Amino acid sequence: MTAAYEAPALRLSQGSPGARILAFGDYQPAKVVTNDDLAKIVDTSDEWIRSRVGIAERRIAGPEETVGDMAVQAGGKALAASGLSPEDIDLVIVATCSVETTIPNQAASVAHRLGVKAPAAFDLNAACAGFCYALETAASAVRAGSARNALVIGAEKMSNWIDWNDRSTCIIFADGAGAAVVTGAAEPGVGPVVWGSAGELADKITVADRRSFIKQEGQAVFRWATTAVAPVALEACERAGIAPDQLAAVVPHQANLRIVDAIARRLKAVNAVVADDIVHSGNTSAASIPMALSRMIERGDVPSGAPALLVGFGAGLSYAAQVIHLP
Repeated sequence: MTAAYEAPALRLSQGSPGARILAFGDYQPAKVVTNDDLAKIVDTSDEWIRSRVGIAERRIAGPEETVGDMAVQAGGKALAASGLSPEDIDLVIVATCSVETTIPNQAASVAHRLGVKAPAAFDLNAACAGFCYALETAASAVRAGSARNALVIGAEKMSNWIDWNDRSTCIIFADGAGAAVVTGAAEPGVGPVVWGSAGELADKITVADRRSFIKQEGQAVFRWATTAVAPVALEACERAGIAPDQLAAVVPHQANLRIVDAIARRLKAVNAVVADDIVHSGNTSAASIPMALSRMIERGDVPSGAPALLVGFGAGLSYAAQVIHLP
């Protein structure tokens, strides 16, 4: 008889007990498009747009400005604020659903342009939930020992995928980037994620092919977001051991101000500042959460070390929520 084979044991990397965010950074294009500007293109008005989605203006990238360009700007700002050097970063994730081409990925070239040498680098597409997905992926890698320090970027050029004659989308979407630097920590600074998807509703937000524009069934998405997302956010608070009234900030994806307000009301986070970056930035998909947080921190709206709830949701339909400690 053949002796039983004993497989040699594998050695695993040793990670950190927790992960935390060192810094945020953001970038917005220079061009401002107001509601009055859009009223010259489609049948709409400032009052109509404000009453339905809460947007007053949005930023649109120039013809030669790419997703990668914006990612570099936001990532460089976050990296500078973190106190780390490019040599310290060994994982780069770019969350995006609006790249001009899928090959090569954005992350590798963004890392190279930032001076990050030979990191693990990949793009992640969970649409408007993308930053939260990427943040959890980076935090898990740091805790597992697969990475020491990670740069996580949400960057979108949604204007490339908009039909500017379609009133249902051209008033909503915009361009920009936000980034965060994640590192190991003795105590958790990124709480457990609650994530998932509702694939049966995938046809509610689509791009049919590479020659098509983004289409969405606004009312269906609104109903789903205002009913399904708040329970996910509350579960993220429960898993992190943080009561809603202990939150210093609530940062939902900036999809629509009415959706943001509906989620905030259901959370009853009475002491929290609720992000409303959508008013002046529009819906920037995977960039919206880190961009809003970066600007809140810059303005001094939230205290360092306080808990904040991040809630991403969008096409897929995908969702994710987690509580973090603010840098």
